Parts: sequence; C-alpha cells; structure tokens
Amino acid sequence: MEMEKTIQEVKDMLARSESRDVIAHCDYLIENNKEADKKLVAQLFYIRGNAYRQLGDWGKAMSSYLEASDRDPESPAKQAYANALEILDFYNHDLYNP
Repeated sequence: MEMEKTIQEVKDMLARSESRDVIAHCDYLIENNKEADKKLVAQLFYIRGNAYRQLGDWGKAMSSYLEASDRDPESPAKQAYANALEILDFYNHDLYNP
C-alpha cells in the first residue's frame, strides 16, 4: 500500500511539471524496490518516461517506455512508445528541403 501512495505522489509531481524531481524520485524508487511487484515498478518506468518526454528527452523517454513494457506488457507505456515513434517520425521528415 505504501508504494501505491508514493506512486500517486510522483504522479502529482508530474502533473505539476516537476519533471526533474519526478525522474530523481523514480530512479530512487526503482533502485530500492527491484523486488517489488513488477507492475508497480513498470508504472515507475512509465512515469519516468513521461517526465523525460516533458523535458523533450525522447531517447530516454522511449527507453523508459520499453522497460515498462517489458515488465508489464499491459502497461500504457506500450502505446506511449508507439505515439513517440509517430511523433518522431513526423518531426524527422525533411520538410524544409524537398
């Protein structure tokens, strides 16, 4: 129950766009709860991915989403990863030099 409360606190921080703090908290929680329920740890990776996305660090966001998906195939991280690929595919087209 304590872990769920902590995850909610981290989600609240993310909603306030405290991305760097969210990443630090997630890193700490992931490191110190490796033996916890895989779905809870997957949720931390997903939240961390969202924080990286807020900062515009797409590589680390996608890495976190993949880690979350590996731990919990039903995680929303799978869709977040697919969405990130679509966004990056759009941005990477050479629109200015046809």
